[in-house]
Amino acid sequence: MAAFNTLDDLADGQRVLVRVDLNSPVEDGVVQDNHRFDRYAETVRELADRDNKVVLMAHQGRPGRDDFVSLDQHAEILEEYVGKPINFVEDIYGDDAIDAIEALDAGEILLLENTRMADDELPEKAPEEHAKSDFVQTLSPYFDAFVNDAYSAAHRAHASTVGFALELPAYAGRVMEAEYEYNTGVAERARETEGQVTMVLGGNKSEDVISVVNNLGDAIDTFLIGGLPGELFLRAEGYPVGMDVGDMDLLDDQWEETKDTLEDLVENRRDEFELPTDFAYEDAADERAEIALADIEEKETGYLDIGHDTIESYVPIIEDSEAVFVKGAVGVFEDERFADGTVELIEAIGRTDCFSVVGGGDTARTLSMYGLSEDNYDHISIAGGAYLNALTGQELEAAEVLIEQAN
Repeated sequence: MAAFNTLDDLADGQRVLVRVDLNSPVEDGVVQDNHRFDRYAETVRELADRDNKVVLMAHQGRPGRDDFVSLDQHAEILEEYVGKPINFVEDIYGDDAIDAIEALDAGEILLLENTRMADDELPEKAPEEHAKSDFVQTLSPYFDAFVNDAYSAAHRAHASTVGFALELPAYAGRVMEAEYEYNTGVAERARETEGQVTMVLGGNKSEDVISVVNNLGDAIDTFLIGGLPGELFLRAEGYPVGMDVGDMDLLDDQWEETKDTLEDLVENRRDEFELPTDFAYEDAADERAEIALADIEEKETGYLDIGHDTIESYVPIIEDSEAVFVKGAVGVFEDERFADGTVELIEAIGRTDCFSVVGGGDTARTLSMYGLSEDNYDHISIAGGAYLNALTGQELEAAEVLIEQAN
């Protein structure tokens, strides 16, 4: 277990400021329901049931992007999962926010506006500097305790993730507690496992995959690689894939940045990973079609999933494993036509009697989207960047602040 204080150490009936991470996909201005609301509802509900006055902070998007919106819709979605009313105030630490905080009764819940609408929030600074900001200094006096449950933002040194922990007694929420324990322990668990240890690696960034391979190479027996990194690894082997076509802009720049490392990996460590032998793409009829790697003479279209020959070669490796970890999807699972790779591999993990951790940004959404039961896995991580940092041994600044304060 982590050496920070948790909700078990927090007294009831207090004024509690809680940082959660409700950052969600936004489509045409509509915030999409996702697995995060359900997970954070546990902490929020527990705090309210214990007669605390609960004030929530969260972020959404970044300034200048289409998903940079108010949190008013988030309050409505979260309310359904918590099962209690959640008030929303269109203010962060001004007079309206303060008035709403002071009006709270025991057991009531308030959500403040998007923290990234505050000038003090986004600059990456040391916790001590953030603690001196107007944002932190203005809000802190109205609370007895600070609970950080936003593990998925724990790799960000922002005012709301690290500043308040220096001004108030600080605790980890239930999501932070579980995510830290499982994700930070992946390497240790992998090294302690006597049988086959497998890791599925996908996503959009070859740099992420390289970092995981380099950090966990001594602990993982086999890496099953898909997504865009799968193409780039194959390009390093000389196959005509892993380059942009049409208006794509995802692969060529990555290739230039990681070419030398990828070529070194396929030359010196090829026995550590399996690569796709076929791919799925969208044909002229907008249907899923597949092509074998051996039949590709020139890349003419974007590949959106691994093919079924690859799936059928990966699944037995998973079924023979004592532990399986997942970082990233191996295809565009949001589109049902190209979800086969991600879904079938995760299903195989679920029916295998192995220790399993599934994570990597939106990958956890696969379970709810395709009706997969969480009960079949030891842990489902809702984190992306923080999960990667844990896997690659990098510091999680918000978690470190909690540990330092507890000590």
